[in-house]
Amino acid sequence: MHSNEIRSRFLAFFKARGHAVLPSAPLVPQNDPSVLFTTAGMQPLVPYLLGQTHPAGVRLCNVQKCVRTGDLDDIGDNRHLSFFEMMGNWSLGDYFKKEAISWSYEFLTSKEEGLGLDPQRLYVTVFEGNEDAGEDTEAQEIWKSLGVPESRIYKLGVDDNWWSPGENGPCGPDSEMFYDLTDAGMGELSKEEFLSAVSREDLVEIWNDVFMEYEKKDGKVVGKLAKKNVDTGAGLERITAVMQGKKTAYDTDLFAPLFAKIAELAKEDTVSAKRIVADHIRSSVFMISDGVLPANSARGYILRRLLRRAVRYSDMLGMPAGSLSVLAQVVIEQYTTAHPDLATQKQTIVKEIEGEETKFRQTLERGMKEFERGEDPFVLFTTYGFPFELTLELAKEIGREIDVADFTAKMKLHQDSSRTASAGMFKGGLANHNEKTLRLHTAHHLLLAALQEVLGPSVVQKGSNITEERLRIDFAFDRKMTDEEKKKVEDIVNQKITESLPVCKKEMPKEEAQSLGAQMEFGAKYGDVVSVYFIGNPDQTAFSKEFCGGPHVNNTNELGTFKIQKEEASSAGIRRIKAVLE
Repeated sequence: MHSNEIRSRFLAFFKARGHAVLPSAPLVPQNDPSVLFTTAGMQPLVPYLLGQTHPAGVRLCNVQKCVRTGDLDDIGDNRHLSFFEMMGNWSLGDYFKKEAISWSYEFLTSKEEGLGLDPQRLYVTVFEGNEDAGEDTEAQEIWKSLGVPESRIYKLGVDDNWWSPGENGPCGPDSEMFYDLTDAGMGELSKEEFLSAVSREDLVEIWNDVFMEYEKKDGKVVGKLAKKNVDTGAGLERITAVMQGKKTAYDTDLFAPLFAKIAELAKEDTVSAKRIVADHIRSSVFMISDGVLPANSARGYILRRLLRRAVRYSDMLGMPAGSLSVLAQVVIEQYTTAHPDLATQKQTIVKEIEGEETKFRQTLERGMKEFERGEDPFVLFTTYGFPFELTLELAKEIGREIDVADFTAKMKLHQDSSRTASAGMFKGGLANHNEKTLRLHTAHHLLLAALQEVLGPSVVQKGSNITEERLRIDFAFDRKMTDEEKKKVEDIVNQKITESLPVCKKEMPKEEAQSLGAQMEFGAKYGDVVSVYFIGNPDQTAFSKEFCGGPHVNNTNELGTFKIQKEEASSAGIRRIKAVLE
């Protein structure tokens, strides 16, 4: 059974039983700042599980996009994926255990409306009870009434059969269904044999019914919910593997088009590397379609890390540069039927992936040379923009030990020193010293150098103001810039960002700085020894050289995309530009 048919059968089955079919919520949680991504099917519904009225009613179902990236190092094995889809149905104070369990069993085993799985290969677990809730004898009896023998129903504890979203929220006992993947079938199993079969992955979990009747606060169960709810979940990828007789989702139709394209492009045939590339590009496509862009913090950093790992493993496979955007288009084409928004976002998705690959390849080329020479990971990161987690991965592959504590200590000292040295020193109107402002400050230097390249060396800065949202520069020039000139300036700045140029500071005599052609801030007074920031090589060949106390980012690859918002007159002979980083 094709994955698209599994999706459609699931939704049709529960729609026929009075459930409203909801679209998948975005991967970026709408009203939950505590998490970066939607990690479970029930996550977008927590307010309704806690008592709010859902506009679509009390019976709901959908197929929810999810991302989990806590175990990236495990991706490439048979089980782990960073992106997956969760099929789920919910009761908000309506039906409870009897209907939930009966419908789960019916969908799994019915040949007419469901998946037609062999009931003789099903095994079930229920909650054994603890101080918060007693043994779930009700669930046991319902399973027996459906024909599941008591010998195939196993009682397990909190770690296996109690579901909670974290330290706070709705929670309760659950009942899980497992399916026998062995050729001959294992028949009756003792509890110990059952647990052993699960650990060997001869038995795989294919469905989970959560009976939410309790509430947790600060890690403790504090009482019962006003209404009993049901949350069921079945991973599309895992169900697809079972339905197609495969041990892993990587061998199903969900990945087949990607692996076919990788086979066309690759010179090597390493299974784990192919899986990592396919998994990461699939996740990246869905993240970007939901508004996540590569950045150096939060969600953007997760995306950036996925794309960087995909670049490195695609290189290990011998794939040509630019392959990731080709793979992205395969994902978009494959998933457009189920997720039509991918087609409308295609241009943005491809552009972002192409840009990130280009930027990272430049960082990778320089950083790899220094890594191979045994350069200190701290220097690799601060001077060459080489990600520390990549240093750790590379070191692990060749058996080199990395002193994580030493790197952490140096970074803390570096950050403290930067804050101390820069406090109050930059007089050009910096609103504060947070990450957004630092990025715009560095872009400000690039902009001045680009203006001089396009409009001539007579352009000098006459004032500036930088906030978290935008930068502003006033400069001496006697006419309005043409659209072509503004485009050239934008292109130059973005080219320098793409080149991943290091940003470094040098203390030197004022005369030496002037002889190098370093730009001076208008109206500022300088001592005999000055601080000069270089973007590029710290000498006369640097693209930008300015008298400045900082602070700045470490590398232009941290900036994003530069865009001029407005160019206008400030006063006679003075023009003003406002610009942003996207």
